[in-house]
Amino acid sequence: MLPQEKLDQIRARFEFLEAKLTTGAAPAEIAQISREYAELKPVVAEIARYRQAEADLAEAEGWLHDPEMRVLAEEELPRLKARLPEMEQQLRLALLPRDAADARPAIVEIRPGTGGEEAALFAADLLRMYQRYAEQMGWRFQLLEHSETELGGIKEAVARIEGEGVFARLKYESGVHRVQRVPETEAGGRIHTSAATVAVLPEAEEVDIDIPASDIRIDTMRSSGAGGQHVNTTDSAVRITHLPTGIVVTSSEKSQHQNRANAMAVLRARLYEAERHRADAERAADRKAQVGSGDRSERIRTYNFPQGRITDHRINMTVYALPQVLAGDLNGFIDALIADDQASRLAEMEG
Repeated sequence: MLPQEKLDQIRARFEFLEAKLTTGAAPAEIAQISREYAELKPVVAEIARYRQAEADLAEAEGWLHDPEMRVLAEEELPRLKARLPEMEQQLRLALLPRDAADARPAIVEIRPGTGGEEAALFAADLLRMYQRYAEQMGWRFQLLEHSETELGGIKEAVARIEGEGVFARLKYESGVHRVQRVPETEAGGRIHTSAATVAVLPEAEEVDIDIPASDIRIDTMRSSGAGGQHVNTTDSAVRITHLPTGIVVTSSEKSQHQNRANAMAVLRARLYEAERHRADAERAADRKAQVGSGDRSERIRTYNFPQGRITDHRINMTVYALPQVLAGDLNGFIDALIADDQASRLAEMEG
């Protein structure tokens, strides 16, 4: 049974926020109140649906004592009883604590791992996969940093993705992605295994992370395109070093002003993510297993080209649809990962 007192408290809080917005909250409060109101609205809707189902069941049980309504009650009761556990489960999911970063844009960083040029080519495949996925979802995809190898692989790519629920869905992509295929440069036709790492960070707002000017060193450099072509003769590329942590961020677009803004956004995201992980580690210190820790040292997915198969090792899910997934059809994996995460958190909350 769900705690009715908790449901009443949520409903009361929602009505209080609704009244605040209607009667006019202070300008400084409006953004925070609106955010909390929007988060509670679907929860309150689930509470109303659940309570209506309970009321319908109680009414039907009352009909059993009425000779004229008894037959109808006996027909309706099995359906109403079967519906209630499903609705209770939906409400439990709605009550799970939300990740405060879920609604934020994401900074996606992709780098080749072990495997040399083949790893760099696979990293480029992953970048295209996320760009196509963003297009399918109607999100805005902006490349902040991109350096290529001579064969069209990437040494590093950093992108900003903005839209509804971006971080909530993409956060499950953080980790080591492994590829098994015959490289185009391999005459013998042997299957090589290489890897690329993906880091998905929630974009931090300036109010989240205060970076004193004394904590950073900004260097300007001459930027150049792939293979030294399209050399920009002005010192437009920017490198920012965060002195306390040693984090280095670069951006080499044409505008020095834009480079500085891009690099600061990536730096804030990295520091914000580091703080989130520190807080998560503290909360999880007394648990044997961490749920959704985002440990990037683990291999999370294998892309096997000869067999056209992709396996996600976290949920033991395998699909034989490699071209479709690389073309951006990621929702099958992401939906399954979200469901698995929700099930784990429900078990933890009720355990």
